[in-house]
Amino acid sequence: MTPCYFRTTKGMVMKAGVLYISYDGMLEPLGQSQVLAYQKRLSKDFKIHLISFEKEEDLRNKQQFDRLRAEIVASGIVWHPLKYHKKPSALATLWDIAIGAFLGLWIVLRHNLAVVHARSYVPSVIALILKRLSGVRFLFDMRGFWADERVDGGLWQANGRLYRTAKWFERRFLLKADHVVSLTHAAVREMEKFPYLNNAMPPITIIPTCADLNRFVPLKKETSDSEAPFVLGYVGSAGTWYLFPEVARSFVQLLKLKPASRFLIVNKGEHEYILGELKKAGVPESAIELKSATHDEVPLFMSQMDASVFFIKPVFSKQASAPTKLAEFLGCGKPCLGNSGVGDMADVLETEQVGIALNQFDDESLKLGMKQLVDLAADPSIQARCVAAAQKHLSLNEGVTRYSAIYKMLTENK
Repeated sequence: MTPCYFRTTKGMVMKAGVLYISYDGMLEPLGQSQVLAYQKRLSKDFKIHLISFEKEEDLRNKQQFDRLRAEIVASGIVWHPLKYHKKPSALATLWDIAIGAFLGLWIVLRHNLAVVHARSYVPSVIALILKRLSGVRFLFDMRGFWADERVDGGLWQANGRLYRTAKWFERRFLLKADHVVSLTHAAVREMEKFPYLNNAMPPITIIPTCADLNRFVPLKKETSDSEAPFVLGYVGSAGTWYLFPEVARSFVQLLKLKPASRFLIVNKGEHEYILGELKKAGVPESAIELKSATHDEVPLFMSQMDASVFFIKPVFSKQASAPTKLAEFLGCGKPCLGNSGVGDMADVLETEQVGIALNQFDDESLKLGMKQLVDLAADPSIQARCVAAAQKHLSLNEGVTRYSAIYKMLTENK
C-alpha cells in the first residue's frame, strides 16, 4: 500500500482523511479484533478519525481505557469515544445518533475528511446525515442483514414496525452509498434480487470477517504420540445462532468411531448450558475438557486440537455472515465440520478441501460428516491446505488491502 495524499487550498500536502464510525466499543474484544486491527494498518496511509460508542462499565475501567487510548494514539488514529446509551431503547439510540452526527459533522468539516466509513446500520444513519450535510463520500460496511437477524433471532416481529423501519433505512443505505462492503458473495446474490436494486446495484467489495494470520498459526501439539486420543475442538459462543445440541450429537458419533476421543471446548460464560447439552446427548464427563480463555490464548488451545466443529442456524440472515472462528481454525491448520446455508462457508470448506459442510443434522449425516473429518485430519497435507485457504480467503492482510483500495478510490474521486 502507498499513502494517499491531497493538497489543501493553502498548498499543504496531507494524507487523505477517513471518519470511521462504529456502534461497537473499542474497549470490547470485537472492536479491537474487527475494527482496530484494520484501522491501525490503514492509518499508515490515511488519516483516520474514529468515533465509537463505549459501554459505561468499560469506561469505568480507567486503567484499561488509558492503556487503549495510548495504543490508539501511537498508531496515529484520532479516537473520539462516546458513551453508549441502552435505555429506553429507541430513544437512547436516537440520542446516540444525534450526538454522533453532531460530532461527526464537526470532525468532517474541521479536518476536511473525504470519506465516512460506517460499520453496520446505526452508524450508517449518521453517515447519511453527514453525506447530506457535507457531501462526504459514504462507505456502507453492512456486516450482514441486520434487520433480518433481529427477526431470525426472535427479537423483532417479522414485518413489525421496527423491522419495516430498519429495512427502509437499509434501502436508503444501499441506494445512497458510494461503495458497499459485504461479508459474503451469498449476500450479494440476495441483494441482486431486491427489486429496488434492479439496474441500481452500488459498487460492492467482498471482505469477509478476517483473522490476523500472524497470530493464528499452526503451533506444535503438546503430544505428537500417534496413539494419543483424537481431540475435537470447539471455540466460542454456544447459544443464540449456534446449534450446540447438534454439535454434542456429532461428538457422540465421533466416540463411536474413536472411543478414546476427547472434546476440548473453549468458551466464556456458557459452561452450565454446554455441560447440560453434552449430558443430554450422552457424552461422558471424562471425555470433556471445558476451558475459559482470553482471545490471546485461543491459538494455543487450537494447537491441541486435531479438528474442529461448529454449526450455525442456516436462516436467511446468516447468508450474509462470515464466522470469525472459521478463519482462526483454518489459520491454525485445523479442518472444520460445519454446515451449509451460512455465507460462503460451505464453498470455502469444500472447494479448498479443508472441511465438510453438512446439509442436515440427522444421525447418519453427523456420522458420515465426522468420518470424513477424521479422514481429513489424517491427511499429511491438511495443515498446509488449511493455512493456504485462510490466506486466500480470510487473511487480515488481504482485508486491509481491499479496504485501502476502496479508501483510495473514494478519496481520489472526491
